[in-house]
Amino acid sequence: MISREPTIERLSTAQRLLLEPFGLTESHLSRALAEITSHQVDDADLYFQYTRSEGWSLEEGIVKTGSFSIDQGVGVRAVSGEKTAFAYSDDISEASLLDAARTVRTISASSRSGRAKVATRKVAPGRSLYNAVDPISTLDSTAKVKLLEKTEQLARKKDPRVKQVMAGLASEWDVVMVARADGTLAADVRPLVRLSVTVIAEQVVGGVSRREMGSGGGGGRFGLAYFDDAQIETYVNEAVKAAITNLDSRPAPAGEMTVVLGPGWPGILLHEAIGHGLEGDFNRKGSSAFSGRIGKRVAAKGVTVLDDGTLSDRRGSLNVDDEGNPSQRNVLIEDGILRGYIQDSLNARLMGVKPTGNGRRESYAHVPMPRMTNTYMLGGDKDPGEIVVSIKKGLYATNFGGGQVDITSGKFVFSASEAFWVENGKIQYPVKGATIVGNGPDALTRVTMIGNDMKLDSGVGTCGKEGQSVPVGVGQPTLRIDGLTVGGTA
Repeated sequence: MISREPTIERLSTAQRLLLEPFGLTESHLSRALAEITSHQVDDADLYFQYTRSEGWSLEEGIVKTGSFSIDQGVGVRAVSGEKTAFAYSDDISEASLLDAARTVRTISASSRSGRAKVATRKVAPGRSLYNAVDPISTLDSTAKVKLLEKTEQLARKKDPRVKQVMAGLASEWDVVMVARADGTLAADVRPLVRLSVTVIAEQVVGGVSRREMGSGGGGGRFGLAYFDDAQIETYVNEAVKAAITNLDSRPAPAGEMTVVLGPGWPGILLHEAIGHGLEGDFNRKGSSAFSGRIGKRVAAKGVTVLDDGTLSDRRGSLNVDDEGNPSQRNVLIEDGILRGYIQDSLNARLMGVKPTGNGRRESYAHVPMPRMTNTYMLGGDKDPGEIVVSIKKGLYATNFGGGQVDITSGKFVFSASEAFWVENGKIQYPVKGATIVGNGPDALTRVTMIGNDMKLDSGVGTCGKEGQSVPVGVGQPTLRIDGLTVGGTA
């Protein structure tokens, strides 16, 4: 059997699902783009999408909910200067395509003389970071239910204090195709799966009942066979450990102190407090705390931050972004010096730089904008144990819940879901209710020790921006940051 080059294979899949059933060909796409470019616009594109998704959730030993959906449609965009006109439809047809094209071209009042032509066709180069498998079909319904039941049973066996277990399994198969006015044609076929487990543990001390919660899970761009017994046990251990640990937690101390962040998922603080501030739209408008600081020191020596959409099978990775540009490994901060921002096509053009493969959108019903993929800090040379031992009095935070950041000021607030109080280099007890307050650019300058244990998260991240959600990844090594403010309950 002769296989085709993956880029061509993905394009063929997209045409089979998104054009052929509706009687469309590439010539119809060219005509729609020509309708838009008959007016004076700087850019135009068509974004077709087919998404099949499925979800299962188990609680109290039974499957409580199950869902399956198919969504498809097309988004049509025209860009003139800083302005964007956008229309979308779940009706993929020549008539709706041309109607949308004529609607968005009105962003420019002036029309070109003669019939506009779309540039010569060119298939965009893409990466091959994940298999195009439809994960929904990699296990049958019975096997999916058994997987969830196995997760629940394993969690209950771990500790008699586990009183309730909730497990969820989500699968998605996403096929996208982009046609641009410059002739670019690109496609991607994106699998995505996630298994999650949440446990509630309870213990009674002195007649007083106390309940605490812990969670675990992960996933990526592959089939459901990834969730074998060993992987399920890893997630369950994480969830049960967190819940049991929190049963013994005490109120968190408050004040300015040394904070050590664990590796992996605590990189969500890096993502929110720093990553969003490095997105091109905020910096073009001058509304980011990092605006105008390219080439300047913004972090302590040793701090190197990347946004990398080229990691195989990772949740935040893309073969091409949602504008048809190949994903890239972008160095944002190098040894403390700001090197660049992440860009979509619009903001890159207005800032006089090249796109970085970060044009992303939630669906065909949304416009693209610069978004992160997998954002992480590189490791240093310190043993993680040495970093914890270095704390005289402070907080060791190993997991985080929610948080928020103000892009303009860089100020952030994060809640630690698992943290420990440390004195004289020794972990004393777990704490609850700790919130970490700081300023992103300032916090980077306070990094004094960087571990050699850089780790990516398990594949659970979803990033929200301007009402749009996209899958992302985060990561970091163990970090010591001096002089952060901790809001506690003690």
